[in-house]
Amino acid sequence: MRVGRRCGTVAVGVFLLSLLGGVGCHHTLGEAGPRGASAPIAVPPPGTVPVELDKIMLPPYVIEAPDQLLIEVVQRAKVPDPVTKVESVQTQRLPVQPISGSFQVRPDGTVSLGFWGGVAVSGLTLEQAAEAIRRHVVANPVLSELKTKPESIVVILDVLAYNSKRYYVIFDGAGFGEQVVSFPVTGSETVLDAISNVGGISDVGSKRNMWVARRTPHAGQPWQILPIDWVGLTQHGQTCTNYQVMPGDRIYVKAQKLVTIDRTLTRIFAPIERVFGITLLGSSTVNQISGRGNGFGN
Repeated sequence: MRVGRRCGTVAVGVFLLSLLGGVGCHHTLGEAGPRGASAPIAVPPPGTVPVELDKIMLPPYVIEAPDQLLIEVVQRAKVPDPVTKVESVQTQRLPVQPISGSFQVRPDGTVSLGFWGGVAVSGLTLEQAAEAIRRHVVANPVLSELKTKPESIVVILDVLAYNSKRYYVIFDGAGFGEQVVSFPVTGSETVLDAISNVGGISDVGSKRNMWVARRTPHAGQPWQILPIDWVGLTQHGQTCTNYQVMPGDRIYVKAQKLVTIDRTLTRIFAPIERVFGITLLGSSTVNQISGRGNGFGN
């Protein structure tokens, strides 16, 4: 009897040691990954992918359509005081038509500045776009007629809405389509932020079959699939799979297998049930009519 108890105690101790023996992130992932993968995807080694506690700074923002820009063009000139004759630097708006406010990048990659014409800004950083607008305004003959010095023109430019750089959260519908929601990238979002933007995982989604699909520019290149340990990052506070979201990322939430099987069987058997239901209803109606006819005849 004592030997049996000791064996049971040893077995429990070995089991607990096996649970506590892992070092670093302990993952609760199942066989995560898209269909067609040659093998279950693995969590990348530490330091190879930016995550919640090890983020990176994104490169300088490149303007594209349909970004919303804030543009302010002014001229700074030395104006003498009428009494003291002392010159002071003053900021003035452009003549004819001021350039100030919100401007959307058009599909052709330009912004329209009204009287001053359009300027191509797509593919440029903020500093490059500001310099392109300044050169365009300075080249206008109106400023030459008004004897405005080119060096006095100052362009202030910023992004009001980051509309061109987006990421996507995709939910598998378990055989009933897929739901896609897109959000603009602002620079520091993580997987947890992305899922919180859509209100969390639906009752159909699987907590153990989620991943980030990072875009590849050419067909035939190896997939860049990053598995997400949802239980680990939400219930255990592990950050090793709470990746920093990059422009173009696809965060995919696979549906639960049992739900997929149930819905697949429903799609298969529902038409058959309808056919049998119509057949039984028709035969029942015929039998009722026939029975009433016999009764009236008697």
